[in-house]
Amino acid sequence: MRTVIVMGKGELAVRIANWFHSHPDYRLTTIVPVIPEPTWAPSIMAWKRQLSDVTAIETGDYKDLPGVLEESWKVDLVFSIFYDRILKDWFIKKCRKILNIHNGPLPRYRGVSPINWALKNAEIEHGVTIHEITRGIDDGPVVAQLKYSIYPAFDEVIDVYKRAIEYGWVLFQQTMPIVEKIQSRVQDESQASYYNAKQNSFLLERRYFTKQESIDRLGRSDNKKAT
Repeated sequence: MRTVIVMGKGELAVRIANWFHSHPDYRLTTIVPVIPEPTWAPSIMAWKRQLSDVTAIETGDYKDLPGVLEESWKVDLVFSIFYDRILKDWFIKKCRKILNIHNGPLPRYRGVSPINWALKNAEIEHGVTIHEITRGIDDGPVVAQLKYSIYPAFDEVIDVYKRAIEYGWVLFQQTMPIVEKIQSRVQDESQASYYNAKQNSFLLERRYFTKQESIDRLGRSDNKKAT
């Protein structure tokens, strides 16, 4: 039985954690949530409180995993779902396999707010990717990927986000039963694009879940600056 740690937040993290907890080939030992948890998404901490055989790292910091700094510490699989901390190389090396699910068609749209940027850039196709975690940001070898249509003319960010959760769940369920057989493929750096948090202000009407929310928030921000 392979030991598993799940890191992350929201509905997809809850689904994936529950999948591992229910699967006879895996033993989910620990969850590492994003703290604070988003109020607009299902809570993985609330899910965990129903269980006595899973530990939660309430600080949300993977460095607080019991015994993680000891030389003998190891885990078979770490699965990250929108976890908000960069994992250091010393930790990555302690994991037999460490995977991340990213809401973008890697190598394009690495970094933060991939859905927001895809809509801002008027893309007609987006994707979700399962990839190996390396020292870089979203640049590890791709294990599996699914692409789907998006519609910038009328899609809100929240519409595509909800779609991405469902496609991500499908991709996860199809990938995990054969994950040990899959030969991951190195990303094509010539096709890579990346956005960081400092660039979020350039998203304007695509910064938040809906255009109206973005306009309202930006308006309040401008009013504060004026006063």
